[in-house]
Amino acid sequence: MKILILRFSSIGDIVLTSPVIRTLKRQLPEASIHYGTKKQYQSILENNPHIDQLHFLNDNLKALILTLKEEKFDLIIDLHKNLRTWRIKSALKCKSYSFEKLNFQKWLLVNLKINRLPTKHIVDRYMDTIMPLNIQNDQKGLDYFIHEKDVVKRDWLPEPFVKKYYAFAIGGQHSTKKLPFKKMIELCDRINNPVILLGGQEDQAIGEQIEKFFERKEHHKPYEKGLKELNKKTVVFNGCGKFNLNQSASVIQQAEAVFTHDTGLMHIAAAFKKKVYSIWGNTTPFFGMYPYQTSFVVFENNKIKCRPCSKIGYSKCPKGHFKCMNDMTFDFYLPD
Repeated sequence: MKILILRFSSIGDIVLTSPVIRTLKRQLPEASIHYGTKKQYQSILENNPHIDQLHFLNDNLKALILTLKEEKFDLIIDLHKNLRTWRIKSALKCKSYSFEKLNFQKWLLVNLKINRLPTKHIVDRYMDTIMPLNIQNDQKGLDYFIHEKDVVKRDWLPEPFVKKYYAFAIGGQHSTKKLPFKKMIELCDRINNPVILLGGQEDQAIGEQIEKFFERKEHHKPYEKGLKELNKKTVVFNGCGKFNLNQSASVIQQAEAVFTHDTGLMHIAAAFKKKVYSIWGNTTPFFGMYPYQTSFVVFENNKIKCRPCSKIGYSKCPKGHFKCMNDMTFDFYLPD
């Protein structure tokens, strides 16, 4: 049997499909598992031993369809369910199972604050898609595979981070899913341990500001005694833009725990069974995309009525106050 799985984006959503890939391959060992996604997400999947072949979308859907037709698939598992996947299924004319996106239920929660969403993680809903094949969830959680060349050695890191550090993924696709600068400073201060910041090139500038805020320079020596008396141990390394995705995953894998916005690195942390401190602004865990099968803590502001204001996010708060993040409190304890 030749099976094609479709999920074109994004980082977190693709990582969340990993149990489907694994269980299909292990419970149907004779099956050939193919996966279709965008070229930009190749690094997430190329090291997965449960995938036999990858197919990439490069802004030319017709070319991808022609390639897929040559494979003569027996079955399509559509975990994206949009216009492009519909066109692929129509063109290939083979049996298919499609993920139910529950867009109406999400609309109700965002627009009318009526929650009709199932109390089920999206991974388990992905698994429901392949129930007709009698595939069982093996309860092993998410997968993420890193090639040896992308493993970040501890001795590559600055000296304060070699023995112990916490990772803080400061990025996010939309501004309303990210803490404001002052709240990031507050969280790093509260962590009170070495912190490695993770994010893309677009996060580099704010990462530098955070790093400089906690920097201890020669002219700061008069304050060192006071900092020690206050038990201030936060020191920050800005890794934003310095690591590729798999290197960032390696940093996460070696961290004591991970602080993260509602973003792809949160799900990568869950794949490594790290303790996750997840930060929710305009979105909500009710959408079913909280950390999967790992220990986690949720930071969110449930005292406002405008949340969630979107199932994805905005460039700025629609109401102008951004209370979902600005009024958030960080209540947690980290062991010494």
